[in-house]
Amino acid sequence: MAGIQTRRNITEASSYRALLSSIEPQNVNEACKDERLVKTMDEELEQIEKNDNWELVPRPHDKNIIGTKWIFKNKMNENGEVIRNKARLVCKEYAQQEGIDFEETFAPVARLEAIRMFHSLSSFQKFKFYQIDVKSTFLNGDLEEEVYIEQPEGFILGNDAKLVCRLKKPLYVLKQAPRAWYCRLDKYLHQQGFTKGSADSNLYTETNTDKLLIIIIYVDDIIFSSNEESMSSNFASVMQQEFEMSLLGELTFFLVYKFNKLKMVFFCHKPNISNRS
Repeated sequence: MAGIQTRRNITEASSYRALLSSIEPQNVNEACKDERLVKTMDEELEQIEKNDNWELVPRPHDKNIIGTKWIFKNKMNENGEVIRNKARLVCKEYAQQEGIDFEETFAPVARLEAIRMFHSLSSFQKFKFYQIDVKSTFLNGDLEEEVYIEQPEGFILGNDAKLVCRLKKPLYVLKQAPRAWYCRLDKYLHQQGFTKGSADSNLYTETNTDKLLIIIIYVDDIIFSSNEESMSSNFASVMQQEFEMSLLGELTFFLVYKFNKLKMVFFCHKPNISNRS
């Protein structure tokens, strides 16, 4: 197909890291015409390989091979300005067969009522709000099923187009990816001494005498606050050691709310959170 490239071709491209594209291409052929988007796709593949999500194997003849596709999205700030070009390699979920490629798929997300409660309590106690963002969230889950996918559209891996990828960990839009991520994160937080809330399964607390740390999880976004600054710093450090993530600093904008220390303003519709990246 036109636009197919090997990994070597891309990494030799000239530097344009600081540039952003304002377009959202409809397919990989359009994206391959823009070097900035090619770089974004290459970074996605580098992240997948760094995370050891797959291995190249000969095509099995008795297994379901799931197709892949690229999804392009420009991430914007609250002012509508493009701050990041995102390229996600996803599985074609309609090609998955229940009972073969997946079993359980459900994964909870934080309720908006829990977020309001978090804000109210933290504001009353004068806690500082912080936010961290997990990079390539669904690539971090633990995959139990045996799943095979086609090579990424537009790329040839290992210089052999006949090979397929056997997944070790989920990819985006794989039906069990949200649950696999939630299970791994939940297990890790319990290992760190956190207690899950009884009213919301995505609200966790850690207490140490008169010190309190509260966290809320919404897929790949984690917000937290504490009455002890060292607890917040330690939590951010521990999470960054286990997962690759960005510390976004003090919280001002989260999902459908704009935060400040006195009030929380609702300003847009509830987003679609299905396999959110």
